[in-house]
Amino acid sequence: MPTRTDIIKAIQQQAKRRGVQWAVVREGGNHTIYNLDGVMIPIARHPNDFGPRYAEIVYKQCEPVFGKGWWRR
Repeated sequence: MPTRTDIIKAIQQQAKRRGVQWAVVREGGNHTIYNLDGVMIPIARHPNDFGPRYAEIVYKQCEPVFGKGWWRR
């Protein structure tokens, strides 16, 4: 099961490879909002361990920048 840190790390590494911006915009009560080259990506704070379905939902939000199915490669 992916953890919150695993999800953030995977997106951060992909952003670095592609040379796009990945930064924290703000800390909300239940989510941290990240900016991925103009696309706002909310990632829940709790629980720390997420199911594989949640990770896929977050990764799909990154598709406009990284391309379809980027996490499967």
